[in-house]
Amino acid sequence: MPRGSSPKRERQYEHIKDSALDRGESTKRAEEIAARTVNKERARSGESKTASRSSIEDMSSSERGGRRSHSGSQGPTKDQLYNEAKQRNIKGRSQMDKAELKKALGH
Repeated sequence: MPRGSSPKRERQYEHIKDSALDRGESTKRAEEIAARTVNKERARSGESKTASRSSIEDMSSSERGGRRSHSGSQGPTKDQLYNEAKQRNIKGRSQMDKAELKKALGH
């Protein structure tokens, strides 16, 4: 985190980092995800000195996350289903399409 960042942004960084670690990301990758997300939020709210156009005009990080969550209109992505099938050790998962993975997982 940059020097002088607010306690709110510090908490946000730790929360995002912990969530990424819980999903199985490496420590380095979790820190990168958290830093990028917090920096984008700082730029959107005018807390940073500079901001890219995509940081300001693109959808917020929380909105993007909400669109890809399991509760979205299409549910989990094929990659998410595949990873769940891998954890459950379902045979033949690499040959399955999204619909077949959903059926095999009982979604």
